Amino acid sequence: MSLYQLSNIVQTYGGRTVLTIDSLTLESGTITGIIGPNGSGKSTLMRMLAFLEAPKSGTLLFRDAEASITDTSLRREVTLLTQQPYLLKRTVKENVEYGLRVRGMSNITDMAATALEEVGLSPETFLNRNWFELSGGEAQRVALAARLAINPSVLLMDEPTSSLDEESTERIRNAAIRAKAERNTSLVIVSHDREWLTSVSDRTILIRNGKIESAHIS
Repeated sequence: MSLYQLSNIVQTYGGRTVLTIDSLTLESGTITGIIGPNGSGKSTLMRMLAFLEAPKSGTLLFRDAEASITDTSLRREVTLLTQQPYLLKRTVKENVEYGLRVRGMSNITDMAATALEEVGLSPETFLNRNWFELSGGEAQRVALAARLAINPSVLLMDEPTSSLDEESTERIRNAAIRAKAERNTSLVIVSHDREWLTSVSDRTILIRNGKIESAHIS
C-alpha cells in the first residue's frame, strides 16, 4: 500500500529552488533510507513528509488523500526525530510519557518503560534520571523512545546517529528494525552513513542537488 505519493513537487526558499521531485512513492510497512550530500534537499523532504511545511507546488498524498499542513490529525500519525534531540527539562520518565499524557492514554508508565527497553535503556536506571544527566547518545535514545511510545504510523528520523558512539548507533538501528517488525511502523531515515543506512533500510534513495538521482533495493 502506498503511504506517500509525491508528484511534481517543487520547493523554493527565497526564490531559490531547493527540491524538485517529479515522482516518488513510499510504501507502507517499509524502511526507506535517504542519502545525499549536505544541501541536497534531504531535510526539506523530511519536513514535508512530517507535514511541517508545504511545497511551493505539486501534490503530496498521504494514504491516497491530499495532505495539508493545517490538518493537525496527521501530526498524531507521523512523528519526526531530528539530529539534535529536543528534550523537556524534566526527567526521562516525564519526557517519554509526555506524548502519551497529552493523548489521554492510560498505563503510560508501563508504555514508557517498554519504549525505553526498545532503545536499550533500562527503565530502572533511566526513568528517574534528569535530562541533564544523559550523554548525547542516551539523549537521542530517550527522544526516540518518546516517539516510539506513542506508536506512530510513520517515524521519520533525520540523521539519528550523527556524532553518536558505536553502541548508541547500533541500538538505534535495532530499535528501527523492531519498530517495523513489532509495531508495524513505517520509517524514513536520513543518514550520511551509507553502510549503516543500507543495513537498516529496505530501499535507499540518493538525492543530489535537490533531485532524486537513484533508488536501490537494499
